[in-house]
Amino acid sequence: MAAASLKFVCLVGLLLVVNVATFARVYGAGECGKSSPDDEAIKLAPCATAAQDEKASVSGSCCAQVKRMGQNPKCLCAVLLSDTAKASGVNPQVAITIPKRCNFANRPVGYKCGPYTLP
Repeated sequence: MAAASLKFVCLVGLLLVVNVATFARVYGAGECGKSSPDDEAIKLAPCATAAQDEKASVSGSCCAQVKRMGQNPKCLCAVLLSDTAKASGVNPQVAITIPKRCNFANRPVGYKCGPYTLP
């Protein structure tokens, strides 16, 4: 009987952990808060050319969006590596240089973003 009670308690505990993790994910505990990285990637449309060609100039509207998003480096990283960014032809190795190309003095230099490092 004690073994059955212990199994029941473990099962309830496991279900509780899964529910808390799901709740946190759905209600804003992701890298970009309540918004998904794919939704945030759409906001970086002004950066499309600059994210594909390191010699392209970076527009002021692109820099403004990156600055806003760059206040949370985890979000910026998730956006640059998102499915939407990949489908849009973003080259993460080039896109990761945008904060530097925008001349942001307080960018997170050295921040690891997947296999890439912010310059």
